[in-house]
Amino acid sequence: MSIDARAVVAPGARLASDVEIGPFSIIGPDVEIGSGCRIGPHAVISGHTRLGKNNKVFQFASIGDAPQDKKYKDEPTRLEIGDENVFREFVTINRGTPQDKGVTHIGNDNLFMAYSHVAHDCFVGDHCVFANVATLGGHVEVGDYVIMGGLSAVHQFCKIGAHAFVANNAAVTRDVPPYVIAVGQPAEPRSVNSTGLSRRGFTPEQVRNIKNAYRILYRLDLPLEQALGMLREAATTQVEVAAFVEFIGRSARSIVR
Repeated sequence: MSIDARAVVAPGARLASDVEIGPFSIIGPDVEIGSGCRIGPHAVISGHTRLGKNNKVFQFASIGDAPQDKKYKDEPTRLEIGDENVFREFVTINRGTPQDKGVTHIGNDNLFMAYSHVAHDCFVGDHCVFANVATLGGHVEVGDYVIMGGLSAVHQFCKIGAHAFVANNAAVTRDVPPYVIAVGQPAEPRSVNSTGLSRRGFTPEQVRNIKNAYRILYRLDLPLEQALGMLREAATTQVEVAAFVEFIGRSARSIVR
């Protein structure tokens, strides 16, 4: 273990034997940090926060502090972080509130660039990229392999489906289905994230199926229920289309249209 003498580590904190803590960082008493983690200088990790293995926290990041919610009254809520995540300068991740499940969840292998923010009670999957100043309001759900462009923002309680791409400066006020590129203020569907899908191993046939599902949903000017019926039929033989059906079925704020 390598803890700089100028760091402040509370006696109750649980640190793996090979954790590195830089100068002037503060680690709270209810924090657990897994093997291989590197905490840079001037970082603050507080609250009931657990970091898995091989996470990197850069200078001036604030991880696990109280939610920015006026209803919050110092209840013992949590922040759970998986493995292999990178939190760059001035990133802020807040723990949950008792009004929800009481936990904010961050998966594995995510990159949070400078000044990005994850509010209370959010769920972020695996392999996501949050560009500079990307912001999630409270209770937002983000699927795997989502890319959030710089200065983009997501309204409270919205969902972003797996493999979606939220463009820079976009303002998401409704749910963004899987595979969709969302652009604008408020965000609207632009196309399928076909380049990202190809890079992640989707076959040309799967990409064509997803593009056809997108056409049904957005280009045929059909009522949502009719489009959804056609997608359900396609999903019986195209598992990649089933993600559209499942996501729309869980949408509470309606989808971008």
